[in-house]
Amino acid sequence: MAVPQEASPSDADEVERQPCPRCRAEPGSPCRSRSGAVAGTYHTGRFTKVPRLAKLLRVPTPADRGPGQPWRPGTSVPLALAPDTSNADIRIGYARCSTLTQELQSQLDALAKHGIPRDKVFSEKISTRVRVRPQFEAALALARQIKAHAPHCRVIFTVYEMKRLGRDAAELTALADHLTAHGLVLEMLAGPLPGMYDPRGPGRLLFAFFAAMAETERENIRESTLEGLDAAARKGKHGGRPPVITDDMLHTVLRRRANGESVEQIQPDLIIPTGKRKGQAPSVASIYRALAEHEKKEAYPEAVAAARADFADLQDVDDIPRPRRVRIRRPDDPLTPEEVDLRQRLQDQVLQPTRTEEPARSIA
Repeated sequence: MAVPQEASPSDADEVERQPCPRCRAEPGSPCRSRSGAVAGTYHTGRFTKVPRLAKLLRVPTPADRGPGQPWRPGTSVPLALAPDTSNADIRIGYARCSTLTQELQSQLDALAKHGIPRDKVFSEKISTRVRVRPQFEAALALARQIKAHAPHCRVIFTVYEMKRLGRDAAELTALADHLTAHGLVLEMLAGPLPGMYDPRGPGRLLFAFFAAMAETERENIRESTLEGLDAAARKGKHGGRPPVITDDMLHTVLRRRANGESVEQIQPDLIIPTGKRKGQAPSVASIYRALAEHEKKEAYPEAVAAARADFADLQDVDDIPRPRRVRIRRPDDPLTPEEVDLRQRLQDQVLQPTRTEEPARSIA
């Protein structure tokens, strides 16, 4: 007899539709232990009321219910729908924007205009880079709960546009799998192809196509950003944080090291002037890196000068000293007076004959 490692959200939803005869937990709430915490597993008398779970030994409480934490009443189960509403559509709305400077009201207005009541609309200001989006998870949980309670109804998960759901093809494909597993339908009010899509049929192919389009658009934005950064660099506008070790700090380190002090002795007396670590002392590793870079510049001045010249060419700056240009001579180019004089002196040079070794004396 199989023992599940963790109850899926749909299992928990179905179990919590029933009151617990042991701990007296109301429908919509997890079971509670004698100490008043959320129980680690659902009580047997409760989960065995679900036919497909009746033969299991135990059904663990999902992590989103907070097993071990203080018990609190959960969301009540929706009221049962009349059997004659077989063609009824129940919509759950979700709105999201990435930053605090963006506004949600236009999405909320569109969802309300579409006939979704405000108590069934979930919204949040959070980036899709954040893997856990509480309101998004709550909207899906309510949609699953309603579908489990009213399987004869079509439960529709409605968003304003596709990019409110996820960032890449992997996330959107996983969402399609989730909607398919729980019998939910996706609806988008705007975007490239607004409409209603069932991931179980041809809508799944269109869903994957939408994901590929979104990923391509994101890559285009990334390339445009990189081009903008490159153009700014060519104009001398560089991003990034300022160097930790400034020229004044490096001069202090070199002077005190010349007097016999170690880096470890110098480090506490240095103060970072700007940046996030302003007012703090730099690390010993940062000082050693700055010293190594300084020694490299001192050991290879020609390479440093050439690099500065190349950088000046890119930045269109004329006040940086550059190495002298070298003329490359072609075979058919006439010789300069200096080259003619050099060739004549080489031709007039008398080659000294090599001294031959004396023949070895024979031993009488």
